[in-house]
Amino acid sequence: MSILKDRLRADLTTAIKSRDEVRSSTLRMVLTAITNAEVAGKEHRELSDDDIIGVLSTEAKKRREAAVAFEEGGRVEMAAKEQAEGVVIADYLPEQLNEAEISALVTAAVEKTGAAGEGMKAMGKVMGIVTPQVKGRADGGAVAAEVRRQLG
Repeated sequence: MSILKDRLRADLTTAIKSRDEVRSSTLRMVLTAITNAEVAGKEHRELSDDDIIGVLSTEAKKRREAAVAFEEGGRVEMAAKEQAEGVVIADYLPEQLNEAEISALVTAAVEKTGAAGEGMKAMGKVMGIVTPQVKGRADGGAVAAEVRRQLG
């Protein structure tokens, strides 16, 4: 069993005992998403910590997008709820990379592939190198935007 999943379950028990509604409901939702990922496909499998971080990243992205949608729709209380859930999920994700760190990784990948003069045709090569390095630590859209900017 993964260490991260054990931590999530232990924190859920603590949140329930301390009557922390937001934390307990968010952790229940995350554990359900993990279970759904484990039983998806033809065979049940145990997720590794990296797989769980992927599920957590997806859930965090859903919360960010929902909060923006609720804000635009004038539903401030729902946006605040989504943002609070996002904060809980962020506690279990690795430290996020800032723009300078993403830029440095992309620059190194462009140099490594020799893609500087190829333009947008080389985006797949560069993303193939950068994506595993930033998994769970940066939004894919931000990484892709930086790759586009550097490739011209």
